[in-house]
Amino acid sequence: MLHHIALLQSINLWITTLVALCYAYQLFYLFIPFLRRQKAHAPARQHRYAILIAARNEEKVLPFLLDSIAQQDYPREDVAVYVIADNCTDGTAACARAKGARVFERFNTRQVGKGYALHDLLACIEAEGGLTRYDAFLVFDADNLLESDYITQINRTFSDGYNVVCGYRNSKNFGSNWVSAGHAVWYLHDSAHMNQSRMLLGTSCGVSGTGFGFTRETLERCGGWNFFTLTEDIEFNTYCATHGIKIGYCPDAMLYDEQPTSFRQSWRQRTRWTHGGLQIAGRYSRDMLRGIFRLDGSSYACFELFTLSFWGYGTSALVMGFSSLITLLTLRGAGIPLMLLSSAASGYLSMLMVGLLTVLPQWRRIRATPWQKIGGAFAFPLFIITSIPITITALFRKFQWLPIEHKVAVPVSKLQK
Repeated sequence: MLHHIALLQSINLWITTLVALCYAYQLFYLFIPFLRRQKAHAPARQHRYAILIAARNEEKVLPFLLDSIAQQDYPREDVAVYVIADNCTDGTAACARAKGARVFERFNTRQVGKGYALHDLLACIEAEGGLTRYDAFLVFDADNLLESDYITQINRTFSDGYNVVCGYRNSKNFGSNWVSAGHAVWYLHDSAHMNQSRMLLGTSCGVSGTGFGFTRETLERCGGWNFFTLTEDIEFNTYCATHGIKIGYCPDAMLYDEQPTSFRQSWRQRTRWTHGGLQIAGRYSRDMLRGIFRLDGSSYACFELFTLSFWGYGTSALVMGFSSLITLLTLRGAGIPLMLLSSAASGYLSMLMVGLLTVLPQWRRIRATPWQKIGGAFAFPLFIITSIPITITALFRKFQWLPIEHKVAVPVSKLQK
């Protein structure tokens, strides 16, 4: 029995060491923004942009996004706005037209999802007058709001030579409750730690759902927008990494996004993330491994995406399983609950540190009261902890894509106050 336990402990040590090496960079990323400064931009060049918005029953919030686009300080003649009303049963198309957007309507209940909507929208633009009229394309969700200098700022990063660029993802409803706060801190962490550190270190960044853009040359290289998994943004990231396309990050291009406020909505959204991750792991693992061992400029991006994929999380789960098994075999009586309590407390405190290191430096940018900001940092560990059962149950249930209703219909000026 002791021999078997020793063998398990040895295996667990090796796997734990491997996981620690794979994820050490994330701890490193927490402190890079305090140690390095961003490089100065190259002289900006004017680019022509087409804004792409896929909207499904978004008549409540879409007008405010279109208003924030109309209020941009970038030359209006260089910006065209396109909306695809995707299987809408409300007045989304009509309100978009009233705001001056070029609108296409799509009715396809077989090919469902944002990836298909963007593909069809680009096909409509090509058929109407050609994609060559534009230098780059910016993707937003209907519930977003943009600061008035968003396009000006992101244009500066495109002018630095990047073919794909993402911005800073803030939240409209940080202070609604612990669910929205948990999501909001997650996206702030992704922007202010992950992408900011990648940018400062000169590695490739990552897009996350909305608030990103790509050049026409990149679209042509991809053969059009053909990313149809449940997490089309991560699929696009993976394509970029495995094909040597470097993604830039612009911390001064700020948009506001609406976060789920009910745990049911959050559960459904994160279940979609898990299923999308499984799809990408199945389709792109070989390409990511090849990219890692090419040992060129894209190797690190492939390595990082691999650790953030289902395979990386699966290895972490294996470590937890081994540790739990060893604990059950070696502890007796009250030792087991004490160990579980200690592990839970340790996990909570470590995630609380991440939450505080995210909220405190971004304090002035978060649109919430001081107590809501602090509460968001304490809610962040709950967001992470509840992801564990969500991920596990998602592996054993069929997922059907469903839209999330957006209700925070406010102008960007209200958030600025």
